[in-house]
Order: sequence, then C-alpha cells, then structure tokens
Amino acid sequence: MNHRALAVVALAVRCSCPSVSAGTAETTSAQIRSEATRANHDPGGRPLPLASHWTTGSHKLSAGWAPERQLELIEQGHFLLPWFAHPPTTRELSEEARKSFLSYYEKPIQRARELKLPIVFVATQWEHLLSGDSYLSLSPEKNPNVEGRDGKIQPVVSPFGPVEPWIEVGGQWTSNPQMLKIQEWYPDPPLVIFLSNNEHAKLTWPKLGQDSRCPEDSLRDDNAKRRMAAEGWIERYRALQRGMRDGLASAAWRQAARFVGYEAFGVPHFGRWGGWMEYSLYTPGRIDPGPLMWDGGSPSYYTHNWNPSTDFTGWSPQVEFQNLVFMQQEAHRLNPDFWIEMSVWDGFTGGTHLPAEKNDKRKHYESLGQSFSPERYAGFVQFGMWLLRPRAVREFRNWIHPWEDGKPYFMAIVESADRVHRNALLRDWWRKGELVPNRAHKHFYQAAIPAEYHDADRWFLLDADVNSSKHPWALSTPIEVFSLALVQGKAPARQWLVYAHSPLAERKSVKLKIPEYREVSVDVTLRGTFYLVDEQTDAVKPIK
Repeated sequence: MNHRALAVVALAVRCSCPSVSAGTAETTSAQIRSEATRANHDPGGRPLPLASHWTTGSHKLSAGWAPERQLELIEQGHFLLPWFAHPPTTRELSEEARKSFLSYYEKPIQRARELKLPIVFVATQWEHLLSGDSYLSLSPEKNPNVEGRDGKIQPVVSPFGPVEPWIEVGGQWTSNPQMLKIQEWYPDPPLVIFLSNNEHAKLTWPKLGQDSRCPEDSLRDDNAKRRMAAEGWIERYRALQRGMRDGLASAAWRQAARFVGYEAFGVPHFGRWGGWMEYSLYTPGRIDPGPLMWDGGSPSYYTHNWNPSTDFTGWSPQVEFQNLVFMQQEAHRLNPDFWIEMSVWDGFTGGTHLPAEKNDKRKHYESLGQSFSPERYAGFVQFGMWLLRPRAVREFRNWIHPWEDGKPYFMAIVESADRVHRNALLRDWWRKGELVPNRAHKHFYQAAIPAEYHDADRWFLLDADVNSSKHPWALSTPIEVFSLALVQGKAPARQWLVYAHSPLAERKSVKLKIPEYREVSVDVTLRGTFYLVDEQTDAVKPIK
C-alpha cells in the first residue's frame, strides 16, 4: 500500500473514532466475533450490527477496499465484518496470478486468524457455471438448464433439471488449491460466510411452462406454480451449497460455513402494485422460501438509479423495508438461525474513474436543488438499521470504485454501527427494544394483499406534524421526517427510544406522536437523532 493510501486511512481513523488503547485490535475482534456468532434469539438480546461491503478490492482501481485496509480499521476499533473476494477456482494459476493470490490473501488471512475474526467470501452467482458451454451441451435429461418446448436448451437454470450438476458445481467453488491454501492459513475460523450475488438467469414462475419438463396440468393455478418453483429451488440451491460444504477440506470450515444470497430474503415491494406477486414466490402460509433455500439473505435497501425511488418520498427504502418486519419474524420461524443483513446503495454510479450515468441518483437530487451528503446517507441508513436490526450493513458500490471516492459514505455506515457498540444505552435498546407499530394507519402499499397478512403490522412510521396528514399516502408523497420508536417496559413505567432523520433539512421542534402515549417535541437532523422518552418522568432527552 502506498504512503498516500496509508495517510488516507490514518486521516479517516483520526476523524471517526476516539483514541484507542494498545489492546484495541484484540478487544474489537473479540466483540466482532461474539456478535457474528451470537444466536438470533440469544437470551441476552439481539446481535449488534457489523459494517461490511460488496467491493472486494480485487481490481487495481479498487485496491483501497482490500482486506488490508479493513483490518487496519478493525485494529483502530471499528466494528467491521471483514470480506474477501472469493478466490479463483482454477486448478493451476499462472505465475502472475499466483503472486496476485498470495499478495491479496496470505497476510490478511493470517492476521484474521491471529485475531480469530469471522470472514466473508464475496462471489458472483455460483450457479452461473451451470449455464456454461460444458453444461449447455449436455443432453436434456442431464441438463440443469431450461429445455424449451422446441427441444432447445436455454442458458437459464431450471427448477426441473437434474440435481447432480448443482452439487458438482458447488464443489468447484471450494475444492480447489486456492481455497485449500486459505484453509491451511486459517484452520479454525469461528464463522465463514459465502456470499452470492444471486443474480443468474433462472426460470421464473410465470414462465414455468416454457420448460418441457414442467407438467402441463400443474400450470392452472398460480399458487401451485409458485410452490412448485419454490420447492424446486429449495432442493437445488441446498444441493449446490451441500456441494460447496463437502468441497471444503477442513471439518472446522464445513462446520463454520454459512451460505448467504443477495435478495434471498423478503419481498419489500409487497403490495406496491397489483403485479407484485409475479416477482415473488409467495404461497399460502409462506411469504418467501428464502429461509429454506439459504442460511441467510441480504435484501436491497436501495434508491435504485433505474426507478423513481428516493429517500424522501413514499417510494423509498424506508417505506418498503417496513414490509420486512413481519417477514423477518416469519423467516425466523422457518429457520431460527437465518442470517439477515441489509445491502445499502444510494444509486450513485460515478466516481474518479467512472463518469456518472445520466440516471445517477445524486445527479437527480442535484437537479432538484438537493445535495446527497454523507450525513444524509447516515440518517437514511440508520432508519433501515433500527427498523430491521440486521446482522450486518453491507454497502454496494461498483467493483471498480476507488477508496478515496467511497470513504466518506462508507465511514458513515461504519460510524453508525460503531455507535451502537460504543453507546451503552443504544446497545441495550438494539438488543432488547421492541419496535412500536403505528396502527393509526395502514401501510399504503395495499394491492393484492393475501388475506393471511391483512392484519400484519407493516406501518411503523410515527405521525409527524411536518408530514402530510392526508392518508393513504401515494408513492410520490413527500416525507419530511422519518421516525420510529422502540419500547421497553409496561405502562405506567414504559420507556421509548425514538429515532428520527430528516433527509432534506435540519428541523427544530418537530412533534412526533408515540402510539398509545403522547406527542413529543424533538429536533431532527440529516444524520439522525435519538431520544429517550420516559413515561414516569415525562422526560424527553437526546442521546449523544
């Protein structure tokens, strides 16, 4: 790493955390390890959040994101879940590739071992190998891809194809010399997360009939089609993961391995428009099969650059993620150990080496006379964090994204996670607080809601005097302040933790209504503010 990069790290550390003791690396690592391996329903409360990322630093222009930088931040006292690019799977590497492999992995993996850290391997979609030439050329009865009604094989995996290729491909990802060497360097990790981008082309349930292996008499009922697709995917994705696990040489690694997929949990667009079910695998009694297909999911808390969503309107991640609260409860009933993190993106597409696209979200905000600052980003992210209380907050950027471009925004996420760990009051509320539903209003995404979910709590936004009082809202309704409350205790001795952020401006004396209590007056910032409200004393105190 060059001297300029080291200076950037030192500056980031000086600006973002208090002075630390000589034992910080070991102390912080022990806390990271404890939270990463803590059970979802630990009697002591929920696991605290960790910061992580999708950009691996494996490209020279993104080298600042590499594990060496992550470990420096951990050693300075930041609560990161360290991540690596999934190693190359080829049996033999060129001399240049071998040197690159050793440079990227050896020292960071060994340092992770010294600190006994959990680690993540970020990959593309593992099953894309099934649509490579060696599999596409197989006969239909051996082919994992769609066999069209015309007999032609399409490069789209199918829930009806044979299972054996999925196991075989899984093994290719882990039974290779590079993964074996990493296991030798770190023989006893407490947790290894294999993270899939999970975006390979697969046959969707409305198109099941395109595969000649789909029984035609099963195509008459949409619920039956969704269930058939879900059961097929559960079997195949678990087979792929079994192949990956079995491919690991170390019993300790096989025990520590967990398989997590991007968007492998939840239906945040639930009820937004009448066709939402076309993009889900809902069947009566189960909103989502993800917890049965995977060990964890990373839903997208994104203001996409390809749709009108923002952080200040009714079409926003803050509104959509309120749908995930009841889904999280259901997921943990299906799979108590299911790991739920959240992926975060503000829709930014540019940087030093990549010009912003025409639909870049920050350019959109600029066209409205707004600025999307790291402070605004922090307020936005923290709302999702306190709504869902995920295991990790994983930022998305292009894999070619210089550290210098991304540092202020990523550090806003890091500091949001750090704050939960370092503040005893917030730590207690994260572990034990219960989210307060606002039953004065229903979530305004109400299209085609299945009867079994009509009464599910899906609205947690507190009423605020600065927001529209006319309900139901619309996708374009401006939302000036996003706020929520957690509660502990029973009346008349309840306490509430109130979180609020204002995307567009600092606001003084905003009146928020806590359900079944009263209005409180708070000041709200872009970065987000916390208040402790006490029923016995009637006090409303800011948390610094």
